Amino acid sequence: MAGLIRREDIATVRERARIEEIVGAYVTLKTAGVGSMKGLCPFHDERTPSFHVRPQLGLWHCFGCDEGGDVISFIQKVDHLPFAEAVEHLAGKVGVQLRYEDGGDGRRREEPGRRQRLVEAHRVAEEFYAAQLDSPEAAPARQFLAERGFDRQAATTFGVGYAPKGWDNLLRHLRGRGFTEPELNASGLVSQGNRGVYDRFRGRVMWPIRDVTGETVGFGARRLFEDDQGPKYLNTPETPIYKKSQVLYGLDLAKRAIAKERRVVVVEGYTDVMAAHLAGVATAVATSGTAFGADHIRIVRRLLGDRADAAAGVIFASGATHGGEVIFTFDGDAAGQKAALRAFEEDQRFAAQTFVAVQPDGLDPCDLRLQQGDGAVRELVASRQPLFAFAIRSVLAQLDLTTAEGRVAALRAAAPVVAGIRDRALRWEYARSLAGWLGMEEIAVRRAVQSAERAPRPSGGEAGGATTSRSEYPAGSPEQRRDPGSNGAARPASREDPVARLERQVLEVVLQLPQHALAAGFDDLAPDTFTVPAYRGVHDAIRAAGGTRAFGEQVERLSAEGHGDPVARASGWWAEELRENSVGPVAGVITELAVAPLPEDRPEALAAYARGVLVALLRMGLTRQIADVKGTLQRTDPQDARYGEVFAELMELENRRRALTTG
Repeated sequence: MAGLIRREDIATVRERARIEEIVGAYVTLKTAGVGSMKGLCPFHDERTPSFHVRPQLGLWHCFGCDEGGDVISFIQKVDHLPFAEAVEHLAGKVGVQLRYEDGGDGRRREEPGRRQRLVEAHRVAEEFYAAQLDSPEAAPARQFLAERGFDRQAATTFGVGYAPKGWDNLLRHLRGRGFTEPELNASGLVSQGNRGVYDRFRGRVMWPIRDVTGETVGFGARRLFEDDQGPKYLNTPETPIYKKSQVLYGLDLAKRAIAKERRVVVVEGYTDVMAAHLAGVATAVATSGTAFGADHIRIVRRLLGDRADAAAGVIFASGATHGGEVIFTFDGDAAGQKAALRAFEEDQRFAAQTFVAVQPDGLDPCDLRLQQGDGAVRELVASRQPLFAFAIRSVLAQLDLTTAEGRVAALRAAAPVVAGIRDRALRWEYARSLAGWLGMEEIAVRRAVQSAERAPRPSGGEAGGATTSRSEYPAGSPEQRRDPGSNGAARPASREDPVARLERQVLEVVLQLPQHALAAGFDDLAPDTFTVPAYRGVHDAIRAAGGTRAFGEQVERLSAEGHGDPVARASGWWAEELRENSVGPVAGVITELAVAPLPEDRPEALAAYARGVLVALLRMGLTRQIADVKGTLQRTDPQDARYGEVFAELMELENRRRALTTG
């Protein structure tokens, strides 16, 4: 079983994944001074760029939303991935073979090299199927799409294609592209029969199923011809890269809208996702051949920023009591109601509010759009009703409420549903509503709910408690410190304060231009030089890393190796070393300071600027010391033997300050 990724491999990924290239795939970056780039932040709406990248240090920070980190944390946030999966994703891009320690979470992870080969096979297959959609044989597939309101542009947007009827069309194509038999067998694109290997998908409309990063990992296929004896829908089997319980169709297209709108709409099929997106519901996703389950919930929670404080029993999302919405769309028939009740059982895993949007005529979003237009799909979503209310009323609808026996039976059936509502305040609100729906005394309903609360219920795994922290990593671990979600601490003092501003400028120089700080004597500063607590914490991290002397020694070692620019390579090491030696929120402050634009952007003037701010800080520190010594001198009797010592100390400090002024 694979465990934790080796630290040295993580460091290699971080070094090889050029942050300006990775970020540049999502953000248009422009030069913003020496060694700095900036663009519009992908994590919040803005018109003026406040998102900065410092390539030499491998760090980014947004001065608008106060998020920041390294290349791994950027992928975590932009693609909503856990730390390990973000590392694996980057490793595949930069060609790093990851190694794993024994232990860890026990999950078996596919080796990046092999994974990339399987992903590449799916990319080639997707291109093949898309090209086949224009063939004469694919006329029934084009008709299928047209009858559902999808034109050629829609097919292109969603990557829809056609698998020809022949037994080995794709197989021969993949072999021609150099894929081996073991790779083909592992891909799920072919099947093994008595006569050998053949195409798994034949004579069907094809939908590529992509993971959250946009890589195609499987396919969904719909039967077209009457002589096809297979199931109506056929999906890729479980493979090393495709787990149907861990993918949502349309998530690659919907993820940014979900994160922005804090809403996800769960529909039931591929054409429903297409119809919803084309109708303007950009947050629609669907499962692929399986029920919406616990793994899907984990994916959606990451996108919504959904979390819960299990200890306090309070649910919220990113600081708000109800910060997101999960909307399930179901048909109005019995099967749809059953699916909604199944969703109710999973609802307690969400901190977000959960709703049901039911179409009374039994139309799914695809048919609804076709018959009534795009607006009807949007209205369906807008007409959502709370899932709790729907679940309770669905139970009541099965019983005759016109008789006393029916009402009592309904109370007994509905009380456990109400008791299952995790939010206590909401639970009693629904108890009150239930009393009204039944026409019974509220006290009797409350007693029934309380009785149902005390009844033993099976443990629900995650259902009983959610994570208590935004970070997914152990407290104090390097991964936790790197997680941008764990950096939400009080920010430094106001930058308008002149002392704080000077201390900030000095630390910006030390983090971004350590070679100049070394030359200017930064390491000679006393531990209590910095007065702003956050900046003192940064200074402590610098001292714990060995000071700027450690940076100079690293430059010397890299110069001896003779590979690349030693200062540039040492700068990346320096930034990560400081973050490793920081405690809690100080890592976030380090990132911010390391990426902040410098007032001086002329390369030839950087050394003078660095010395200028360092000298100013030294002078300020000496002035503070001189004031303290003068106070001591005034309180000392001139006849006291210590008077001469204090006076000599004062003269030494004055001379040092004078030397800084004239130096």
